[in-house]
Amino acid sequence: MKSNETMRTIEARRSTRTFASRDIHEDDIISILKAANQAPSAHNKQSWRFIVIRGARKQALASLVSERAGQFGKPSSTLLRMAARSISSAPVVVAVVNTGELVKHGTRSFEGVADISGLFRTMEIQSSAAAVQNMLLAAASLGLASVWLGILCLITEDLLMLLGVHEGEFMAVVPIGYAQRKSAAPRKKPLENIVSYLS
Repeated sequence: MKSNETMRTIEARRSTRTFASRDIHEDDIISILKAANQAPSAHNKQSWRFIVIRGARKQALASLVSERAGQFGKPSSTLLRMAARSISSAPVVVAVVNTGELVKHGTRSFEGVADISGLFRTMEIQSSAAAVQNMLLAAASLGLASVWLGILCLITEDLLMLLGVHEGEFMAVVPIGYAQRKSAAPRKKPLENIVSYLS
């Protein structure tokens, strides 16, 4: 694993929630977005959209998440407040939204098949998840830190409104920046506990 650059990046990547007050070069952001856009997508629909958030809109996002946290019980409120702090401290945040284009395509292509829209919605989510993983790994390869804030799915409608997205489905918010401090590697389950082989 140590001899392969891609494998080293995968092993070194960490979820970082506190960022240093240091800006990111525009070329790095473009490289991260290009990597995300290279992800595989079902039927090659690439029905993801990336929204780069900075400045006043980023602080508005952090404030929204913090305010909405008070309307949830623990542990959701705690996780939302942590997310708000991550958004606030990162110089750049990228939101990922699904367009629903794949769902429409699947419904048209497989007309008459019951409940096909659920299958294509799952495939669209899988595609965008691959794009987000590419984004996280690209950031790590450039010496940057990031985190996927999944808890924000609790306030999807508010997020879409703030982002100015009127159609589609919220997928992810990813703060990106330089880590304030290096984090330890999480303990992973041994492969023998999670892998089975069939012949």
